[in-house]
Amino acid sequence: MIHRVLITGAGTGIGRAIALKLAQDGFNLTLHCNRSIASTNQTAAQIRESGRDVSVISADITDENAIRSAIESDISANGAYWGIVTNAGITADNAFPAMTSKEWTSVINTNLNGFYNVLNPCIMPMIRLRDGGRIVSISSVSGVIGNRGQTNYSASKAGIIAATKSLALELAKRKITVNSIAPGAIDTNIMTEELKEKIIPMIPLGRLGQPDEIASAVSFLFSDGASYITRQVININGGMC
Repeated sequence: MIHRVLITGAGTGIGRAIALKLAQDGFNLTLHCNRSIASTNQTAAQIRESGRDVSVISADITDENAIRSAIESDISANGAYWGIVTNAGITADNAFPAMTSKEWTSVINTNLNGFYNVLNPCIMPMIRLRDGGRIVSISSVSGVIGNRGQTNYSASKAGIIAATKSLALELAKRKITVNSIAPGAIDTNIMTEELKEKIIPMIPLGRLGQPDEIASAVSFLFSDGASYITRQVININGGMC
């Protein structure tokens, strides 16, 4: 049986790298996006060329009804997800005294409430598969150690880590593992050269991480060899913490 995996924020960056790697591993995929529909469709087309089945859903994960409807429709058409990667998220950095209510709320709504909005409609169909399963949340080094100018982001990612650990306890008896990957500074298209110059001296390994390095960790957590790993946070940050 070929398992299906849902990946949120799958059109670019880390999400795209995860999608390509899991397709290479033999999974069928559902790719989620919000605004990046063109790049997500391109990723889907590349995956189809490799012989894997892939569907695309588009919805705002802050809109509970919209994302629930998109997920339920996809499950109805293609079957329940054996695996889920909650990757979609945003930043809105600012020093806390200057942080606006919108900057705080938008990040919490997307990153933390989005965790609930995506996973809640997926869990019971996953349980009914009676085949175990894998859930991986993408958190952040900021959620582990905090970061200047990211009080909102750090709060949202720390919340994801706590939610991941609690969910792992609930689903362990179903043989569904739930883990989090906390990336450090990853070289994606949103990373400016100026920002790179500021961040690299803070990294013991002296370089940025690559999206493929996050994807490889997800691949491992989805493998048979990781079936005894649950409720863990895997830090991939070049030694930042």
